[in-house]
Amino acid sequence: MTRSDSSEAYQRYRDRRYFGSLDGLRCFCILLVLWHHRPMLFPEGTDLPMILTRGFTGVDFFFVLSGFLITTLLLREEERDGRFSLRGFYRRRILRIIPLYFLVITLCAIWWIGVRGQAEWWPYLPFYYAFLSNFMEVDIPLLAPTWSLSVEEQYYMLWPAALLLIPALRWRLPLVLGLLAVIYASAQGLLPQAQVIRTDIVDIRLPDPAYGAILIGSLMALVLHHPKGFARLWPVLGHPMAPLGLFLALIVAWQALPGILLGWPGLVMHLLMAAVLASIVLREDHVLAPVLRWRPIARLGVISYGLYLWHLIGRHVGVEVASGLGLDGVIAGWVALPIYVLATIVVAEISFRWFESYFLRLKTKSPPPAGDGLGQSS
Repeated sequence: MTRSDSSEAYQRYRDRRYFGSLDGLRCFCILLVLWHHRPMLFPEGTDLPMILTRGFTGVDFFFVLSGFLITTLLLREEERDGRFSLRGFYRRRILRIIPLYFLVITLCAIWWIGVRGQAEWWPYLPFYYAFLSNFMEVDIPLLAPTWSLSVEEQYYMLWPAALLLIPALRWRLPLVLGLLAVIYASAQGLLPQAQVIRTDIVDIRLPDPAYGAILIGSLMALVLHHPKGFARLWPVLGHPMAPLGLFLALIVAWQALPGILLGWPGLVMHLLMAAVLASIVLREDHVLAPVLRWRPIARLGVISYGLYLWHLIGRHVGVEVASGLGLDGVIAGWVALPIYVLATIVVAEISFRWFESYFLRLKTKSPPPAGDGLGQSS
């Protein structure tokens, strides 16, 4: 691999306005989440292979992807215009995240508080609307997935400001590496968490281990944005077969790593996820491209945000239907499973077409930053 090969690949990467495989990767992530929240499919006490218990890591992968995309967009806008627009950034984030998020929160609140009369949930609502549910110990039913949206919104509030305050790469990299060291050392138990606020509803302790994955994604974006960083990773991650090999390595890691993926096991997993992500954006002709761009898979990736927010409601529908048929146990779970998946997809598709798309169109009414087509969630 010559230096000129690396330079040409770097230029192609920097000129690329859309990463064609990312929707397929989002589909993979959301399928993991759907599997994690599946109805009961196996008898209680069944000793499943470790890999079948890793569905929750789909959220980690979403975090890595989000950190990478958002940071890449900001860096490219900064290079084009001299600096990026915080106002434009927050406008795009608000239009993408808040409408559907607030809709789901409000509908669940109406159902549980207004219809079901469970008034004890009233005090919890402000923390959902303020994106603090990741610090709550209990959730309003069907709203448990909102914790990850809170993590992302907290990241969106702080990370662009940090990039503005620290404009030089030689300082940005030490900042991220230092934060990662603190986060993973704390998750490993080597450093204590600091209790910031504690109430009857929330217990805010920092650093939150969930920030690690999203910062790993940001780190990968910083490294690939710089020509020297790109040149060091390209010979390995830029190989057409790299995505397949790295996906297999991630699967092996899921099986081999300890059950609780905090501290060093979490770091290993997040680094592998970042490597998988890099391998599918460095070149468009990698070995997994036909699978990740297959229209049904890509479509699930496009509507993955809705799938994530609606899926517990879809699961609730599936379980209630199975229960209404007089079924229970494993049989009820297998009957509920296809109803759960289908209901989630249908509701998410309707949500995307006739609700989310309206706000996404508003994003296009202002000039997009360079590379704003990198991914559907950007």
